[in-house]
Amino acid sequence: MPRKLLLPYKSVFSHFRAPPGLHDSLAMNAARSGYRVFSANSTAACTELAKRITERLGAELGKSVVYQETNGETRVEIKESVRGQDIFIIQTIPRDVNTAVMELLIMAYALKTSCARNIIGVIPYFPYSKQSKMRKRGSIVCKLLASMLAKAGLTHIITMDLHQKEIQGFFSFPVDNLRASPFLLQYIQEEIPDYRNAVIVAKSPDAAKRAQSYAERLRLGLAVIHGEAQCTEQDMDDGRHSPPMVKNATVHPGLELPLMMAKEKPPITVVGDVGGRIAIIVDDIIDDMESFVAAAEILKERGAYKIFVMATHGLLSADAPRLIEESSIDEVVVTNTVPHEVQKLQCPKIKTVDISLILSEAIRRIHNGESMAYLFRNITVDD
Repeated sequence: MPRKLLLPYKSVFSHFRAPPGLHDSLAMNAARSGYRVFSANSTAACTELAKRITERLGAELGKSVVYQETNGETRVEIKESVRGQDIFIIQTIPRDVNTAVMELLIMAYALKTSCARNIIGVIPYFPYSKQSKMRKRGSIVCKLLASMLAKAGLTHIITMDLHQKEIQGFFSFPVDNLRASPFLLQYIQEEIPDYRNAVIVAKSPDAAKRAQSYAERLRLGLAVIHGEAQCTEQDMDDGRHSPPMVKNATVHPGLELPLMMAKEKPPITVVGDVGGRIAIIVDDIIDDMESFVAAAEILKERGAYKIFVMATHGLLSADAPRLIEESSIDEVVVTNTVPHEVQKLQCPKIKTVDISLILSEAIRRIHNGESMAYLFRNITVDD
């Protein structure tokens, strides 16, 4: 019989379990001007993650009221003293992204004016992270949001699997970018009985590094989908054609640049063998399902007999549940960084992995001044 594969991540999970008395001591710390945890969201579904985190910490959720007035304005009221304390604001991002952003900004500013010592935002899915590059006559919205959060009073952010890791450079304060890969890898090992007969798939060359990291962790093969059906971010205009090219523009002699040939993508191709195997597509965000459904159809044609899609953030916008239900995808696995209870009711193929464990441990370590390096053990840039 083959020896059971032991991933380095297993040790991480075992050490996260709280020793006897830890919850009691954490609760005492919170009570004596240590830290408080607040939820910045106004909907019940979005406070579920905050409740899980506070239960693991052995603390109570801070008393606050967040609501929308009849004219659409957001109002936040802090119902207890926060003077001199470390405050952690947990904000999950539902479909109404802009309302969630305003809730976070207003709560942070309210805590700042209430003389909180440090204000740490726990934002598992950072909004506008896809708008982190210059587009034609556009703007880098993610950098704007980073500046707004700093101005509102945040002094630190805990997030997870930023769409582009370079986003950390937009902030003027520390950002801890945690990884969900240990939890997703554990799910593969424990919930897919014959995962050794699987192949990790990148649905585009852009996702190849992440897929390669998963394949190396699990000692599995790798496949990459490439071809004309894919539309990557690199193909979009980046603003360097402004002002627009004029057909008969006067060019100074000697400044003619070499004529670049237009890109032409090859026919759709699967680089790697998926015949008779389980295909596991990995990515960081699942939003519109069209590209994942198209990838699943291609893998099915190439002989894959089961298809899983795994990602950290399950936005599952528009009619994603219906597309999943009608597709060749057997299961979609996401974490609870983004609330998706409604989508799960519409599609039983959607499964959730809880990541409150690592978020609560990050909160505890930051408050106690402990190193965060332990949470990144055996984790590379590509994870």
